[in-house]
Amino acid sequence: MQNKLKIINDPVHGFIRIPHAILFDIIEHPYFQRLRRIGQTGLLNLIFPGATHTRFHHALGAMHLMFTALETLKQKGVKISEDEEKGAMLAILMHDIGHGPFSHALESMLMDDWHHENLSLLLMNRLNVEFNGELSVAIEMFQGKYHRKFFNQLISSQLDVDRLDYLNRDSFFTGVSEGSINTQRIISMMNVCDEGELVVDAKGVYSVENFLTARMFMYWQVYYHKTSALAEFLLVKILERAKLLVSQGVDLPATENLKYFLHRGKSSATDEDVERFTQLDDNDVIQAMKSWQNADDVILSYWCKCVIQRNLPKTIISSHSFGREFIEEKIKNTNEFFGIDNGNELVHEIKRKLLPYDTEKQPIYLLKKNGKKIRLEESEDQLLSGLMVNKTTRYILTFPRDIDDIIS
Repeated sequence: MQNKLKIINDPVHGFIRIPHAILFDIIEHPYFQRLRRIGQTGLLNLIFPGATHTRFHHALGAMHLMFTALETLKQKGVKISEDEEKGAMLAILMHDIGHGPFSHALESMLMDDWHHENLSLLLMNRLNVEFNGELSVAIEMFQGKYHRKFFNQLISSQLDVDRLDYLNRDSFFTGVSEGSINTQRIISMMNVCDEGELVVDAKGVYSVENFLTARMFMYWQVYYHKTSALAEFLLVKILERAKLLVSQGVDLPATENLKYFLHRGKSSATDEDVERFTQLDDNDVIQAMKSWQNADDVILSYWCKCVIQRNLPKTIISSHSFGREFIEEKIKNTNEFFGIDNGNELVHEIKRKLLPYDTEKQPIYLLKKNGKKIRLEESEDQLLSGLMVNKTTRYILTFPRDIDDIIS
């Protein structure tokens, strides 16, 4: 019989244990192995060359942190059964199993606004049938419906193991040290209060604040970096344009599965949709963009060349929206330069918003020595949380680099 209790070497966390055979079985499944071919950070490697890590990496890391968190809670006297441990580890292992090519950027384009969490749930349910109901507890936790609330919170909240892994992992692979957090310290401070809710021991207040600021820096420095926002935007536009051209009868070269989604109209998901979706990964989209550089359509060809040759359009960033007049000027120059009349397709204002700490949706609670639970922002010891409750917005204007000379 095959030994399934493996140890995996991870560059971020070191050795990761697989303590249950069912975890190994899920990792080995084709649905999960596909995540090796789905990047964790989309086209971020155009800006940070090291950011080539995958969703596969991240899912294993999050599973490891879940195991560490549960061990910590057990040591603090929280009773956790083997079924609950398996369930929580399976839920976090599979939380991204429904991600499509280039993750968030193409979700709505390929699958009519199917959020990756809906797809993850759909695939989990299929796997549950395959594994004779062994994933039922995991599915309940993933949906946030498990009767012991802290399990749901470890999977999805403002301080969950998903965020703890991706912040450190993305910080490591991008080389942006501002995103680095002390996950071990945060996990060692986790606790469960009487109501069965996840809390952090009050003395961990600064570790939590460091986590929130690190996340904020990673968003503005990495995920919402103006070129990163542009690259994600271009991907959506490329697929949007391709779908439009295909609907007009243009024959665009693509792999069989991508072609299927380009031709697919709006409808609820069929078995074939799901089957083909699980065959789709980043390679299909990259292959298509390489081919479409030579498309007859000026817009599609231009955007694909921008991405594949990394000759990206110009971007300028501002805390205020760009005026209509300023944008019209860019469109006029684009039309003149390319000899086209739809230059508005190549000039866009992209908006990015961030609320570093949402006190309403999922507040973080601290547990004082006297057993009293308080909100993070109410702590006398907090230094920064009170400053992170306001939303920040940035506006990014993108236009062809070639027209910059005309304007200046």
